Amino acid sequence: MRLDVFFSPAQIQPHLAGRIVAVIDVLRGSTTIAAALSNGAKSVVPLDSADAVMQRSRTFARTEVLLAGERKMIAISGFDVGNSPGAFTPAVVEGRTVLLTTTNCTEALVSIQGAREIVVASYVNFSAVLALLRSALRGGNSITILCAGHEKQFCLEDSACAGLFVRHILKRTPGLDLNDSALASMLLDRKYGGHIERLFSDAEHGRALAEGGFTDDLVTCGKIDSHPVVPIYQDRSITKLGPGRER
Repeated sequence: MRLDVFFSPAQIQPHLAGRIVAVIDVLRGSTTIAAALSNGAKSVVPLDSADAVMQRSRTFARTEVLLAGERKMIAISGFDVGNSPGAFTPAVVEGRTVLLTTTNCTEALVSIQGAREIVVASYVNFSAVLALLRSALRGGNSITILCAGHEKQFCLEDSACAGLFVRHILKRTPGLDLNDSALASMLLDRKYGGHIERLFSDAEHGRALAEGGFTDDLVTCGKIDSHPVVPIYQDRSITKLGPGRER
């Protein structure tokens, strides 16, 4: 069995056939998806453009959906919310379908082809997703961890988060075949350890968010296990694993 990490969606094909894929976009897409589902959203539908969100919204009653998204960090004009996870409160999302487009996360999700299962991962749902990945390995499945990156390039925070997953997976399942990026991601996790605030202050995108006035988002995105859900992406929709959504 293999455990591979890829630092950008541009690197990943054709390495997905039959695999469990965990997609990480710490700042902020993965965190937002986990927050929305944890706070009662019916589902999250990732879309690759604002036009696609508007087109899909016409298939719902307006009260059934939440239009959400950003470009270059800024909320899209005319949408209900941007991509700040703190905005996805129970009062805002409960029972609604979130139509979401972001610069990095949703593009990574919609680009995946051939995976057996796709899960959305971050710090805020670390332990829940880790349990799923360990179970998948016990079932004989290889795993790919895909970092959404920043504008299709390597980014520090996604890669360090991937390293945290790799390190904890290896504690229970030693002897896995790893690619070089998986080994490198563990070095980043080792450097930052539990100091996620320092990780974000060193990361280019973390600094940009702080300068743009999104410091509250950085705090939210760094809270390990604050939204303990397992978001599963299937049939173009993300729902949480649980009694109402079995694998």
